[in-house]
Amino acid sequence: MADAGRVIAGSAKGVRLAAPGPGTRPLADRVKQTLFAVLEPELEGAAVLDLFAGSGAGGIEALSRGAARAVFVERDAGAARVVAENLRRVGLEARGEVVRRDAVAWLADPAGAGAAGPFDVVLLDPPYADTDALGHALELVGGHLAPGGVVVAKHFWRDAPPVRPGLLASVRERRFGETALTFYRHRDAVPPAREEADEA
Repeated sequence: MADAGRVIAGSAKGVRLAAPGPGTRPLADRVKQTLFAVLEPELEGAAVLDLFAGSGAGGIEALSRGAARAVFVERDAGAARVVAENLRRVGLEARGEVVRRDAVAWLADPAGAGAAGPFDVVLLDPPYADTDALGHALELVGGHLAPGGVVVAKHFWRDAPPVRPGLLASVRERRFGETALTFYRHRDAVPPAREEADEA
């Protein structure tokens, strides 16, 4: 089975995670370290949503660092099984829920995201080639974000996602080679002058 790296901090630090297969793009350690350095203040007791979950490494890292619960949405049956296995490996299955479904359809369903949310932290990592899925998910996910919550989109650096999708506004971007992370907050929490700005 392919390798999705190790949990880098928290209660499950050092546990190696499985990846669904060689076609997946697990979070590189450098990207994961930067992402969770930014998210750390948001995680204690948080409700986390890991969309296009793949191995579930992002949501599991959040649980390891103190998030209260995480929902992992993944349409591929094999990948969903890997997420469940990874939750067992780290002993966090009681705080994780795996949903096998298309992420965009789940966000649009009142019985899906509408019943599971709201979420304090949302991680979006669709296939790089599927820019439409990222755009649609960003349009919908703002309605399921808790006040003060944050959304992070992982994408190919050349395919910048929208600045103001749905109820969200971008506040920060980080690039790591071909990978970029764009951070969003609720529009009403972002002064216009801050949008597209780098807060670091």
